[in-house]
Amino acid sequence: MAGPIINDTPTKTKERQITIDPITRLEGHGKIEIFLNDQGNVENAYLQVPELRGFERFCIGRHVMELPVLTNRLCGVCPAAHHIASTKTLDAVFSAKPTETAKKIRELFYMGQFTHSHIAHFYALAAPDFVLGPSAPANKRNVLGVVDAVGVPIGAEVIKHRSYGQKVQEITGGRATHPVFGLPGGVSKQISEEERAQMEEMAKSCIKFGEFTIKLFHDLVLGNKDYMGLVLNKDAYYLETYYMGMVDKNGKSNFYDGDIRVVDQDGKEVEKFRPEQYLDVIAEHVEPWTFMKMPYLKKVGWKGLETGRGNGIYRVGPLGRINVCNGYTTPLAQKEYEFFKKTIKDLGVTGPMHFTLAFHWARVIELQYAAERMLELVGDKTITSDDIRGPFGQPKEGVGICEAPRGTLIHHYASDKDGLCTKINMIVASTNNYAASNASVRQAAKALIKDWMVSPGLLNKVEMAFRCYDPCHSCGTHSLNGGPALEVTIRRKDGSVLKTERNF
Repeated sequence: MAGPIINDTPTKTKERQITIDPITRLEGHGKIEIFLNDQGNVENAYLQVPELRGFERFCIGRHVMELPVLTNRLCGVCPAAHHIASTKTLDAVFSAKPTETAKKIRELFYMGQFTHSHIAHFYALAAPDFVLGPSAPANKRNVLGVVDAVGVPIGAEVIKHRSYGQKVQEITGGRATHPVFGLPGGVSKQISEEERAQMEEMAKSCIKFGEFTIKLFHDLVLGNKDYMGLVLNKDAYYLETYYMGMVDKNGKSNFYDGDIRVVDQDGKEVEKFRPEQYLDVIAEHVEPWTFMKMPYLKKVGWKGLETGRGNGIYRVGPLGRINVCNGYTTPLAQKEYEFFKKTIKDLGVTGPMHFTLAFHWARVIELQYAAERMLELVGDKTITSDDIRGPFGQPKEGVGICEAPRGTLIHHYASDKDGLCTKINMIVASTNNYAASNASVRQAAKALIKDWMVSPGLLNKVEMAFRCYDPCHSCGTHSLNGGPALEVTIRRKDGSVLKTERNF
């Protein structure tokens, strides 16, 4: 099913600096700067985020009840994650305990989000590299090229099941994009029996599509010697980091609620904390050349963009979650998890999976889990109860955490007695991964670009390193200590560069 990889012979560059701008297949903006030494090898590389959203500042002074609707405007791809994290934060701010029905509806809504988001990333953003080949022409390396390669019927199934995930969000959340249903202590809308039955049929279909996607991954990637050579390229796509993710009381992966677990490079638990304890564990570092912060583990410390046991860089998202959990609570996802563990053990991996491209395998396992969990929730007819709102108290300060499709998402609000927001901090999944994604880009560039030789295919393989993280740079850029980092390019009438000025 995979298309041929075209001839992509590297050519000799005379440039000491290679810029990939814009980087592709992500949400938001970013560019990669690669710097070569005197031998034409990579000395360093940076993933720079040049946009600033500023939500942490302009939400101050707004009523905290507005924040679940305001913060989900960060992004049109993952507004559901911000809405759920923000709603859980309001639970804490108002000392509200959601009813059991409300929690079920919220989680059902969230499984719709995971279903549509993981389908979108795997098929539209990641699959072009595996289906068409990393060195295929850039104008073919997209979702239309994938549909052309795998066939229109499969493409139609992708679109249909992504729309099912969106429909579940629309029914439960009021809107498929930018939902409006979250309230402290509950939700604003009851589910009817007719809606429950409709979502039940969609969930059953999504489970079958999850099975299809896992088989497709086995055929296209695990069964392809060339691609597995790429996945297991230790020089280009291997980082030993800490990992973070949410688990339930039994250590199983959970996207909606639980403790946050952190493991080291050997898989040993080094932290487990509740949302309100996150500042005891996480600190944030700022660099002048980007608008995105770089979180790290406080107890380990910040040692720059070097990875390893002595630096507090960690990874979140599908790879982070599969490395910190003991499995899944649904049968088909658990079966694939066990196959995943057996396979990596056969490859000689005894602890966490450190190969970066394994993010994609973990993502399709999570797609299967989300579909199965969706069916469990919607198959429970008590979810149609009208007990959808619990009591709440006076506003204060609170923290809410959930697992966004891209990883651990933290919202932290403080309110005055009138409910006006006095402080807000958000540590977004892409922010949690930002230091690691920089390290991944640098590692891939150093391994792949040698002796001044470069090609479009090699540069795409560098992009594949950050694409694993499914970054959302719009979500992740909030505030920056000190003045803004700016770069101004002055061009002549013909478009050529006259002068470039920067303040960093």
